[in-house]
Amino acid sequence: MATRIDRRFADLAREGRAGLVTFLMAGDPDYDTSLAIVSALPKAGADVIEIGMPFTDPMADGPSIQAAGLRALKGGQTLAKTLQLVREFRKDDAATPVVLMGYYNPIYIYGVERFLTDARGAGVDGLIVVDLPPEEDDELCIPTLKAGLNFIRLATPTTDDKRLPAVLANTSGFVYYVSITGITGSATPNAARVSDAVARIKRHTKLPVAVGFGVKTAQNAREIAQGADAVVVGSALIDQLRASLDTEGRATADTVRSVTQLASELADGVRSVRRVAAE
Repeated sequence: MATRIDRRFADLAREGRAGLVTFLMAGDPDYDTSLAIVSALPKAGADVIEIGMPFTDPMADGPSIQAAGLRALKGGQTLAKTLQLVREFRKDDAATPVVLMGYYNPIYIYGVERFLTDARGAGVDGLIVVDLPPEEDDELCIPTLKAGLNFIRLATPTTDDKRLPAVLANTSGFVYYVSITGITGSATPNAARVSDAVARIKRHTKLPVAVGFGVKTAQNAREIAQGADAVVVGSALIDQLRASLDTEGRATADTVRSVTQLASELADGVRSVRRVAAE
């Protein structure tokens, strides 16, 4: 059965454009502000929303996302509250796909079966769990697929043609191509190399390919949208959020508007690239 993610990417193909995937950390800087931002993102132009699950040891994340997770944890954010945030979001938005992104440890502690039941009930559509390789698919990936959710896998510049089939074997929804080696937010991707990499991945799969890591501006987004099915932006939005906080790290009257304004600019950059629409 098609998920919200499947339907959204089919819609994007028919519209002849790439999508914008936004990432923010659940509970950053506090629950209510986080919910307000997430709820405003679809109107600002986000086609898919990724929500980070705060974790104390985020090994793949750069300083911006690490700091966001620490702010959220300091504010009392938990995995249960993250699911509640999605549930609240779903009261007013039944269409925008929501993907939870993070690490396996909090899910393991919560209980895989309970987590998948609660996630589906809250309105989650897919998971990205960065520290579970394909060799561990029985832990979470296969149960996720059986629960009717997408399990989205990361491919990187070092994922060669020999490794790629294993990475793609149980991936669904879309493939997340990490455009640079290293941690999030650490460099700006090269558009030409990204296009080549996306083309290589597409020789192995029919799934859409979303490209992230290092996209900071509308111009970056426009360049990546020329060769990708979607552009993922996280650190830039989180940096914008952080810049809007007061000296105590609390939200201000400008926080929601500041983040959604940048999201709108990024969406304009992505949407300025037109391609042949699917029949």
